[in-house]
Amino acid sequence: MGVTRTPRARWVEEGLRALATGGPGEVRVEVLAQALGVSKGGFYGHFRNREALLEEMLDAWEREVTEGVIEQVERDAGDERARLDRLFTLVSEADDVTTGTTLDLAVRDWARRDPAVAERLRRVDNRRMDYLRSLFRAVCEDEGDVEARCLLTFALRIGNPFIVADHPGHTRGEVLERTRAWLLR
Repeated sequence: MGVTRTPRARWVEEGLRALATGGPGEVRVEVLAQALGVSKGGFYGHFRNREALLEEMLDAWEREVTEGVIEQVERDAGDERARLDRLFTLVSEADDVTTGTTLDLAVRDWARRDPAVAERLRRVDNRRMDYLRSLFRAVCEDEGDVEARCLLTFALRIGNPFIVADHPGHTRGEVLERTRAWLLR
């Protein structure tokens, strides 16, 4: 009976988890192997080096937060307002390793120090904004309003974890729901 190899996708997923919790410096073969409960030799059966893993991790992240999210939103069709509503729900509930805010923030931090990652982040952000524009154009006619709603939506997605303000007389959930309704009006 042959030895079962740790699937390539598990290495990528564990790498993304390490990136989300500690940044790119935590994505080390030894650490990943230990987290997976395997020897590091199996790593080299899938990747030529750490840089190849980092590249594949970014590919997986990019695919999931752009086309992966768009496919989920588009799957059930409906008009643009319904798609926006689904997008808001999907994004607010996203907590897995590839679509959660923690990983997004880790990639943004990494991009501050790595021009190649910064360029990829720009591409991802532009794809996300283009999709938002396509949906908001059906909700409002003014291009300035479209751009403002897209920016507010995106900024809320990225910045929400950092906002710790109280909302007198309202829960955070109530304020977020009101914001969502306002953006969709």
